[in-house]
Amino acid sequence: MDAVLRMRLLQIDTIHVVARSPYLVLFSRLGDYPPEWLEQALADGRLAECWAHEACFVTAADFPLHDAWRHRRGHHWSYRHAERMQREYPAEMRALLERIGQTGPVRSADFTREDRGAGGWWSWKPEKRWLEAWFALGELMVLRRERFQRVYDLAGRVRERLDPPDSGVASGLDEAGLRRHFIADTVRALGVVPARWIADYYRLRPQVTDQEMRPLLVDGEVLQVDVAGWDAPGYVHADHAGALAKALGGRLRATHTAVLSPFDPLVWDRQRLQGMFGFDYALECYVPAPKRQYGYFVLPILHRGALVGRLDAKAHRSKGEFEIKALYLEPGVDGDTRLADALADVLQRLADWHGTPTVRLTRTRPAAFARLLRGALANH
Repeated sequence: MDAVLRMRLLQIDTIHVVARSPYLVLFSRLGDYPPEWLEQALADGRLAECWAHEACFVTAADFPLHDAWRHRRGHHWSYRHAERMQREYPAEMRALLERIGQTGPVRSADFTREDRGAGGWWSWKPEKRWLEAWFALGELMVLRRERFQRVYDLAGRVRERLDPPDSGVASGLDEAGLRRHFIADTVRALGVVPARWIADYYRLRPQVTDQEMRPLLVDGEVLQVDVAGWDAPGYVHADHAGALAKALGGRLRATHTAVLSPFDPLVWDRQRLQGMFGFDYALECYVPAPKRQYGYFVLPILHRGALVGRLDAKAHRSKGEFEIKALYLEPGVDGDTRLADALADVLQRLADWHGTPTVRLTRTRPAAFARLLRGALANH
């Protein structure tokens, strides 16, 4: 819960070549933890699901703010499709909603279909599309998950279970107040950020400008700093004043090594990745195999404050094997024993957490780094 609170949201994705993204994002920050914590927090009402950056878990305290902002997200594909469903299938959607009201929560799996689609929204069975439409429109919420499948119930019934309950703060904010809240939350979550990177976090429109940041500066909610190499001022939330003072004094040191999900908030904004880390990254699972540069589900590698490489991995759960198909270090990264030891430690812990304790390394770039990494893995 503390990790989600720091990030403000936790993006949901179902690809599980390694772990599904929300679990991996938490592992990157917490290390070995019981994955059922996430489902339990949702079932207990401490977390809720909604559209934020994309489909996300958010804290129960933040959910009313996102719900109040829902009407400003009409540009998003989920809302456009939901409105189309409502126009084209009004009777069927209403009947589905009435059924849930009368008989209780449902899963998409509770409905059968005769054909099989190729994937995506329009290949879903009709009831799945209608459930998702009502979810986007705010009439349904996710009560819990069973084997990661959503269990939907009427929003009013789920909201009654939220912990803490709605404080009423969202109802007291107009559109400008809500937008300012999300801007401040983004600055807090990202640490240091220029205005032009802020909007992507919550998919705000239009882009945030330095002029829009002035009231937050005047009120002391954010601090302004100059950042080497940036052509615009950076902003730091006042909550991080202590860390900022350490950074300015050269006393803030990065020590963490982690393998990151492609849907980690650290890496999902390509513009920020380039400007903050000099790292060019794109998820290639939707790219035809012959056109992929690195692999299907490639994970960035964070090491002591820098993105030093990426790896293409797959967890073979039935065999208890964690396969590293390829590991690529960034140009100029010194693939020394220190890096090999740090990577071996995090990779073995990740493999153990998956229940796939045997780590098999196929190749690295540069090739010579494979010997160092294999040696370090043998020591773990």
